[in-house]
Amino acid sequence: MKNSYYKIGGIFFGLMLTAVSTNTKAQTRTISGTVTASNKPLSGVSISQEGSDQVTTTSETGTYRLEVSAENPILLFRHPDYAEERIKATNQTVVNISLEQQVKGIEEVILNAGYYKVKDKERTGSIAKVSAKDIENQPVTNVLSAAQGRMAGVSITQNSGTPGGGFDVQIRGRNSLRNLTNSEIDGNQPLYVIDGVPVGGSVTSLYTATIFPARSINPLNSISPNDIESIEILKDADATAIYGSRGANGVILVNTKKGKSKRLITTLYTNYALSSVASRMKMMNTAQYLDMRKQAFTNDGINTYPVNSYDINGVWDQNRNTDWAKYLLGNTASSYTTQLSLSGGSETTSFLLSLGHSEQGSIFRDDFRYRTNTINGSISHQSLDKMFQLTLSNIFSKIDNNVIREDISRSAYLLSPNAPVLYQNDGSLNWESNTFNNPVALYNSTYENDNLQFISNLNVQYELLKDFRIKLNGGINYNTFEEWAFQPNTIYNPATATGQSSIYSRTSKNNQNRFSYILEPQIEWSRTGENHQISVLLGSSIQNENNNSGSLVGVGFDSNQFMNNISAAKTRTIGNQITAEYRYAAVFGRINYQYQKKYILNLTGRRDGSSRFGPNNRFANFGAVGAAWLVSNENFLKESKWISFAKLRGSLGTAGSDNIGDYQYLDNYTVSTLIYNNTAGLLPSKLFNPDFSWEKTTKLEAALELGILKNTINLTAAWYRNRSSNQLVGIQLPVVTGFSSVLANLDATVENSGYEFELGARPFRGKDFSWETSFNISFPKNKLLSFPGLEGSTYSNRYVIGESTSIVKLYQFEGINPTTGLYQFTDYNGDGKISSPNDNKVIGDTDVKFFGGWNNSFRLKNWDFSFLFQFVKRDNFNYNRTMLMPGSMNNQPVEVLNVWSSSNPSGVYMPYSSGADGTKASLHTYFQNSTASLSDASFIRLKNIQVVYTLPLESEIFKNVKIYLQGQNLLTITKYFGIDPEFIASGFLPPLTTYSMGAQISF
Repeated sequence: MKNSYYKIGGIFFGLMLTAVSTNTKAQTRTISGTVTASNKPLSGVSISQEGSDQVTTTSETGTYRLEVSAENPILLFRHPDYAEERIKATNQTVVNISLEQQVKGIEEVILNAGYYKVKDKERTGSIAKVSAKDIENQPVTNVLSAAQGRMAGVSITQNSGTPGGGFDVQIRGRNSLRNLTNSEIDGNQPLYVIDGVPVGGSVTSLYTATIFPARSINPLNSISPNDIESIEILKDADATAIYGSRGANGVILVNTKKGKSKRLITTLYTNYALSSVASRMKMMNTAQYLDMRKQAFTNDGINTYPVNSYDINGVWDQNRNTDWAKYLLGNTASSYTTQLSLSGGSETTSFLLSLGHSEQGSIFRDDFRYRTNTINGSISHQSLDKMFQLTLSNIFSKIDNNVIREDISRSAYLLSPNAPVLYQNDGSLNWESNTFNNPVALYNSTYENDNLQFISNLNVQYELLKDFRIKLNGGINYNTFEEWAFQPNTIYNPATATGQSSIYSRTSKNNQNRFSYILEPQIEWSRTGENHQISVLLGSSIQNENNNSGSLVGVGFDSNQFMNNISAAKTRTIGNQITAEYRYAAVFGRINYQYQKKYILNLTGRRDGSSRFGPNNRFANFGAVGAAWLVSNENFLKESKWISFAKLRGSLGTAGSDNIGDYQYLDNYTVSTLIYNNTAGLLPSKLFNPDFSWEKTTKLEAALELGILKNTINLTAAWYRNRSSNQLVGIQLPVVTGFSSVLANLDATVENSGYEFELGARPFRGKDFSWETSFNISFPKNKLLSFPGLEGSTYSNRYVIGESTSIVKLYQFEGINPTTGLYQFTDYNGDGKISSPNDNKVIGDTDVKFFGGWNNSFRLKNWDFSFLFQFVKRDNFNYNRTMLMPGSMNNQPVEVLNVWSSSNPSGVYMPYSSGADGTKASLHTYFQNSTASLSDASFIRLKNIQVVYTLPLESEIFKNVKIYLQGQNLLTITKYFGIDPEFIASGFLPPLTTYSMGAQISF
């Protein structure tokens, strides 16, 4: 009987299993289709059924097959470059979809905030982003050049057109009073973080003051723009406070490309470019120049031309006419770039390997070359259950730069138009019987540097428990920088003593090595409920950096062939051999809370300790609070037909700066060159200050973000105010102390405030045609709020309370006295003479008034076209600032022809002088430092234009082929009186105009 029950139960169970299997089979079906983008198959798209673990990926032809088990399944289409798409498949067995028009909206854009990532929709801080599509394939060697004009609140100025130079980057203004004119270190540099590894600021060269303004070499020179996935710039307190003592001047996060696709993709990019000087001044021709010179001697009462006035006394050919600016600066520099990348992987692992090489010539001489070699590699892995994730990335770069040691741009404009030819018939330098200094002799003096950098980052994450993850971010940065400056005797006239023998040749060498490592263990917990969402991050940071530097100088060689070997020099001088260690430790945290997906609160904090500060102030706390209200999620806006997104956000907090150099708080000594009793002496150079502390910046921001007409139009408006206090400056000391000043914190406060506006729109989004446009504009305002004891200090000639920290005090130029024909200036104190500081009372402001950019991108079938305009409104020093005396043996711009006379009473320049008249020479110096030297330096520049054609291929080998035509710095609209309105210091080569063509081939 019992066995019968078992048999009956077995039969019943078998029938039930059969029924369930039959029913399941009946509800399971296969859906297939093709995914395209821009009318082309799109591979790497992940397709899954909502609520199921079934996942498939599109093939190289864009096709897919997926088993679904529901009656009306919802299919999810995901691709890293497109918004997520949800399709409800009713009775369909074929679902084709185009992701062509689905550009990521604000809901899908993910921003890197450094220690965490956040959706653009949910961010409470101010983060600017430039992605790969904006910067890749451009004819530039530094990504900052491609980023100019693309971000609100970020001012980027190129310091020279010479390859390998630096950039001045200001994120919402200059917070510190320390710059390279009054300090060894610019206190306004942002923090650079590459793939999670801080790399320090610009490298400061010892020998490039005559070729690179500020002697700076930017750290991003070592990364190929084509290897960069995105750049995020953190601006406000909410975004930067988590970086504590290093976030006051903003943070630049650089993320390199990683492998994405499951299939193997090989991409070859090659580019060839030609560059030339973007702008030149029109100078006098020989007839105009000689007429000026003759008038000058007549005005000075000189009837017989001096023996050394070769241009006018008949020694030089007065019929010769050369446009030296065109001759010396009008050459074309060629460059090329080649890059090969390989990426691929499996469902759990992806990799990327990129090799790049580029060479850039010089407009001075073609054998001056700037060479970069880069290797970028990464591997990413995550477990099938996605609980474990690992990413390892490595960047290796080698840069070789060989350029002229001294920029001859200024010489090109000063040389007399009838000056002799530069070369003899046999190709040797022409000194024209010792009558002039040949400017191209400086081509024999070269500057070289070798820059080797290795950056490695490891990021590991494991979900230890549900909603609880542990992380580790670690990395190393190794940089070795070696530079040489060669000054052979051949740069001098061979008729002089210094030009006759290599005993006067000079070689200088400097080495700088930097090695740092960073370890950042972190724990993160998050929980999502029906109305609440919370995320907590807690971590610590330990960084150690070792810097070594040393210099050697050799003078006097038996032959210039030995100049590469300083040991062959007759006189060898060993410079300071410096070893410095920087130790840094911190704990940081973040709490992010969301309620009903409407209200967001973000709290960040950090406690930092730095070896750069005195023992009484070695640690400091920084923190910020940020909040956002997603107004568009409120009921009264949910049904709005024209407002698709609206958010109000604000933040308040503090960040600091420890960018002050090492050991500045200690007693410092330098080795004396004087020897007493066979013993070298020590000279005290800095005083001990145990209270040496952080510069601290308090940041406040409020912003409105809007998305209109389904995010077709996006608008962001922001107001900010940053106040930087505890300024590190040199405080005056009595002379009896033996020191003029001591570096200490002063209760001086600098305020940077302003407005930023960003507008983005997609007016047309069709199958064959689309148009995207974006516009940004920023209105910064810098002001010195307080400076105790300013009036009684030497800084009173430099700063004024209530004015910008970039002011300059000038004499008021009143024109030309019609009675004397001489310059006249306002005598403010009425003592009958012009002098400083009594009469240079006019305050000139060189700060930027507003700046921005306008970018447009068009697509017509297989054609893509884009252009970017950059604009800047400001006053700056014009050519009058450095102009030599009109009438001296130096050429002048044609504007100087507007000279005052009784028949031309509106003339700007006083009657010419050869320089022999002391009164006129003094007045010309006042003129150089008057309001006449400061004028409008605003400009609108066609920064970039690009045309791309994608070949319509149906090939088994080639997946994608694009042909590029590009231009950089093509057009500048300006009223500026000078060489170029974009500069940090005058007299250097301006930015170059570049035309390039290239191809990108994927297979």
